[in-house]
Amino acid sequence: MDELIGYSMVDELASSKKINKQGLILETRQINELFFHRDSIWIYNADILKTNSINENSIDLIVTSPPYNVDIQYNSHNDRMTYEDYLSFIKAWLAKCYKLLKDDGRFCLNIPLDKNKGGQQSVCADITTIAKNVGWRYHSTIVWNEGNISRRTAWGSWLSASAPYVIAPVEVIVILYKKNWKKTSGSQKSDISKQEFMEWTNGVWNFTGESKKRVGHPTPFPIELPRRCIKLFSFVGDTVLDPFLGSGTTLIASFLNNRKGIGVDIDKRYCDLAVKRLENEAKINQSSLFI
Repeated sequence: MDELIGYSMVDELASSKKINKQGLILETRQINELFFHRDSIWIYNADILKTNSINENSIDLIVTSPPYNVDIQYNSHNDRMTYEDYLSFIKAWLAKCYKLLKDDGRFCLNIPLDKNKGGQQSVCADITTIAKNVGWRYHSTIVWNEGNISRRTAWGSWLSASAPYVIAPVEVIVILYKKNWKKTSGSQKSDISKQEFMEWTNGVWNFTGESKKRVGHPTPFPIELPRRCIKLFSFVGDTVLDPFLGSGTTLIASFLNNRKGIGVDIDKRYCDLAVKRLENEAKINQSSLFI
């Protein structure tokens, strides 16, 4: 029997634990946090900074986009921190994720290049520096061009050199790794085509963003983003984690591309949304509910 991520195999059933249909013993903390499990997908309704439901050194790839701290109206997160508090928050969860990744694991971090709301800040540079201080090793940066310049609202001094704003309408995906860039664990089976490999190893990706209205989440990214990261940086059967699950796009891409997927979100409503999307868009097998 294969061990399932986040589950503990023990010999005896303690009074504080329960057993599921597969004969796997679940610790009480995992039962409390486990929101959904079907097939190769797990969702935990938990705070990534506090959860202990995911084993250390068990994750092959992390794909996520954390809150940007630009006053987005999330249900359960304060997106109006001071910049110093925001960077402290970034450092804390980057350190937690570092422990969860295997030594040859990779990390695809989707963040802004910079921001001007609440003051000009070099977000990408600051977060990358923090990541390296935590222990992450830097590999490269992918520029994601959404082709969406209609969102621009700040020009600074219009038609004047006194104080113009220069804003690049792009986001980035910072590629980090834990200790070893060469991946030696896993199935060693890749499912990427020659055309995909040649196109995606070009560090500028051009595809459109996702509709907030269609998905029902304030900051969704399109499935093309995790799909590319998953096929380029992981093997078939690897375990992919999104510590800020949101609308569940990373798990949809994981399931559709034959990877195990783990998502964590502090907000129950977003966990519900992710489940609905998995059922509707990924057609996850509803008859294989484990618990």
